[in-house]
Amino acid sequence: MDLVLIRHPAVAVEPGVCYGNSDVPLAADAATSAAALTSRLAALDAPPPHVLFTSPLSRCAHVAHVLAMNAGCDLRTDARLAEMHFGAWELQRWDAIDRAALDAWAADFEHAREHGGESVVQFTTRVSAWFDASVDAGSAREHTVQPAAQSTALWAVTHAGVIRAIASRVLGLPLAHCMKWPLALPAVVWLRGDALDSPWALVRWNV
Repeated sequence: MDLVLIRHPAVAVEPGVCYGNSDVPLAADAATSAAALTSRLAALDAPPPHVLFTSPLSRCAHVAHVLAMNAGCDLRTDARLAEMHFGAWELQRWDAIDRAALDAWAADFEHAREHGGESVVQFTTRVSAWFDASVDAGSAREHTVQPAAQSTALWAVTHAGVIRAIASRVLGLPLAHCMKWPLALPAVVWLRGDALDSPWALVRWNV
């Protein structure tokens, strides 16, 4: 099955601000952004979605709504696709956050909760729960439809952290490694695999 992950477009927030789980607005019109994404996905020959998932945050949901209408598919909102919650650091400038707190977080990247929000482990666990449920359902559908029937591809409009968490999971790489890969606003990541316990391939990254 094909899993197409779409990072939301640019937001109306100053550079250098930690906005993680905060519901910040898009910088441009959602319909215009969705039209550009639709054209790009068509040029990539991405398989059309059977269902399109979205983070509940408006910077994703507004674009996903238009994409789903364009594709003529179901739209499902899932809170597990929201960006990591940074607690007290939300909407603060990264360079204004206490240096000692940032260092403590970096020293225990997976488990630290210096900000009082989610730890990386808590975040990746909820993202993995969405991935497991969605791929299970997608794999079941793939084995029941005829080859010429409706697509079994899944699309999801989500966030950089979520996309990297999924890539880390399916490619068997440390999340810290995937954090170093560029991921534009917006960006498309395309993954392909047969089932949860089968090898997955990276078809496209940051296109």
